[in-house]
Amino acid sequence: MARTDVVTVAVLAAFTAAISAFEPSLDPRSLADAIDLGQSRIDDVRSRFHAAYHIEVMQPPVDYIEVVTPFRRIALDAEARTRAGERLYGQREALATLGDNPSRLDLVVELTFHPLNNYVGVPAFTVSLLPANGRAIEPRTISRVPRFGPRLSGMPLPYPYVANPAAPQGSQPLLGGSIVATFDGTALDARGTYVIVVRDSGKDVAKATVDFARLR
Repeated sequence: MARTDVVTVAVLAAFTAAISAFEPSLDPRSLADAIDLGQSRIDDVRSRFHAAYHIEVMQPPVDYIEVVTPFRRIALDAEARTRAGERLYGQREALATLGDNPSRLDLVVELTFHPLNNYVGVPAFTVSLLPANGRAIEPRTISRVPRFGPRLSGMPLPYPYVANPAAPQGSQPLLGGSIVATFDGTALDARGTYVIVVRDSGKDVAKATVDFARLR
């Protein structure tokens, strides 16, 4: 193994060694870890970290789902600000990013529609988390963001990931969109495995599994 690979693995291990499960509340150490991760100059470290939160679905029209925990939210924000040239990003900024809902967990469902669809907006799909035993957990809020242009493949999840869509020009079709379902992280089992269920008018559209014991 080349020295660069050794360093990359060592750095990634430092960020993941403390992981025991999803953290709905971040202590100062976790905040510092998330900030350091987002500000890392090693692209491979960040890409390997984010890969664990990306769930390929490929059940049309659902392409994939991004899981955004509080820890990942800080890492994404620190990364975005670093790319923008901001050098001063510490725990004060991280706490401001978490805001008044620091335990919020988001599921970002990415959709692609048939080019000949008749949609005038993102369909009223719903998203829920189904535990191994018990009733489905519904999101606190859900938002739907249309996409009129093509999605750039291979790009990491941008942050902020909810943006105002560009106004369509002429007869530009609705090609896809995003559904952002927001959950109360304190209501989830930090080591639990859940089935993410996307439904349309009560019918299952797609399913995927998320294991929170593998995330932070």
